[in-house]
Amino acid sequence: MQFELNKEYIQEVQSCLRENLDASLLHDINQLHPADIAEIIDELENEEAITLFSILDEEIATTVLIELEEDVRQLMMNSLNANEIANRLIPNMDSDDAVDIVAELPDKKKDDVISAITDVEQASVIVDLLSYPEDSAGGLMAKELIKVRRDWTPLKCVKEMRKQAEDIENVYTIYVVDDRDKLLGTLSLKQLLLAKNDEKVEDIYYEDVLSVKAYEKSEEIASIMEKYDLVVLPVVDELDRLIGRITIDDVVDVIKEEAEKDYQMASGISSNVDSADSVRMLTKARLPWLLVGLLGGILGAVVINQYEDTLGLYPEMALFIPLIAAMGGNVGVQSSAIIVQGLANNSLGFDSMSKKLGKEFMVAILNGLVCSALILVYTMIYKDNLDLAVTVSVALVLVIIFAGLFGTIVPLTLDKYNIDPALATGPFITTMNDIVGLFIYFGIGHIMYSML
Repeated sequence: MQFELNKEYIQEVQSCLRENLDASLLHDINQLHPADIAEIIDELENEEAITLFSILDEEIATTVLIELEEDVRQLMMNSLNANEIANRLIPNMDSDDAVDIVAELPDKKKDDVISAITDVEQASVIVDLLSYPEDSAGGLMAKELIKVRRDWTPLKCVKEMRKQAEDIENVYTIYVVDDRDKLLGTLSLKQLLLAKNDEKVEDIYYEDVLSVKAYEKSEEIASIMEKYDLVVLPVVDELDRLIGRITIDDVVDVIKEEAEKDYQMASGISSNVDSADSVRMLTKARLPWLLVGLLGGILGAVVINQYEDTLGLYPEMALFIPLIAAMGGNVGVQSSAIIVQGLANNSLGFDSMSKKLGKEFMVAILNGLVCSALILVYTMIYKDNLDLAVTVSVALVLVIIFAGLFGTIVPLTLDKYNIDPALATGPFITTMNDIVGLFIYFGIGHIMYSML
């Protein structure tokens, strides 16, 4: 049954904590999924959250810690000393989760935690994984896995797999390696169970296996696992030796983080922040693009000032300035959003830029003609001014065409130079389309009215 958190339950938990009813509280809390417990802790005040976390069972606390929001997890980590982290939490974690936790610590505390880990092999694994970039396969992978040699018999495999499985929570795949740990393929559990005692792994394993190098980017890994519907992906070094595995839960986190980052960037936020961050951090993330928007507004005012005489003679043109600016910005964001989405999921194919621009040109013309026809009819009915109606309609068609092409070119160009194309869906493209749209509008107006 799915747990539903409500205000009454939070108040009940708070009451138990205030009255030191730890035993009663733990009986109920321990029945919940760690993700639900994490949700409860996220809603508590700092001291209450620390108290609840401190009385949890070690294994449950470890899983809960991973599920917490980043700022709350940081609070929990600050409440624990290096020895508690090293001996209460780390031993119950997979290596990838342990590395994620240790990596968030300040350098001094990080060194203290590693030094306090009593299991030398586990400490060595964590140090090794910390050497990889956070956004790489090495930064995502866990060292725990099941592997067998190709010259082993089924009985030998089962015996060795029992030893290896002790430290693994979920067994997804059995990997086959040679005597130098070079990845050769995978072994089906069914094939292993049905194999004869005198057969060897090399007679029954599958050679076709996808793998990634340790320094492969996390975005590429997510794309591979999504494309081939994988739940686990092996990681190899430059000599194709098996060194770890990446599971789908880690990739889901990557996809979520990338989606949040792209959404924030498209909204004009230059770094990954949330509402719980400090005023200084939020301001630092949001101010740069606000300044870009401010600059764009100033340039737009300069454009309008250049055509002050035209507006003085034909003030009715001012009525449609917001319309032209808004349509240009909307069309540009639509075009760039489609391209950015295609780049993100690798669905653009191998079409040339000219083909993409040609398609966008046709779409822009059709959209422009429909919108222009509607604004032409509106202006004729409510303003009874043919010159104004034609000016606005022609300008609108040209603005939509330009915005569509510009919204296509910018993200493709950014991607070519390894710059995040999500930048193109934010204030940058809206501001540029506003400025150019005004130029087009007043230019068309100047030409049309000068012909009178």
